[in-house]
Amino acid sequence: MNTVSIGKAGEDIACKYLVQNGYTILKRNYRAANGEIDIIAKLGGHVAFVEVKTRHNTNFGLASDAVNYPKQQKIIRTARAFLVSYHNYEDVSFDVCEVYTGDRNINYIENAFYA
Repeated sequence: MNTVSIGKAGEDIACKYLVQNGYTILKRNYRAANGEIDIIAKLGGHVAFVEVKTRHNTNFGLASDAVNYPKQQKIIRTARAFLVSYHNYEDVSFDVCEVYTGDRNINYIENAFYA
């Protein structure tokens, strides 16, 4: 598997997790001039902007470690573009979903960072 197909597989797993937990998927791979958000999901009046990081294992650190400050700022700017263009939700979160393919485990981190 190449990196793109591994990433897509991780996003598919994250979407399945979100749907099983009552979320509706609003957008996948939402792009704006500022960047991209892997998944935008809604639960009631809450919107989650989800960054998915897929790894085989934790041998080189946690997958969420790749969501550093510059990456967070890009996600926040892109989320703002979504909110202006589509809906002005007041209850939002920036979440990270770690997907580990080796043991088929996921770790969903709500409110992983804040705007």
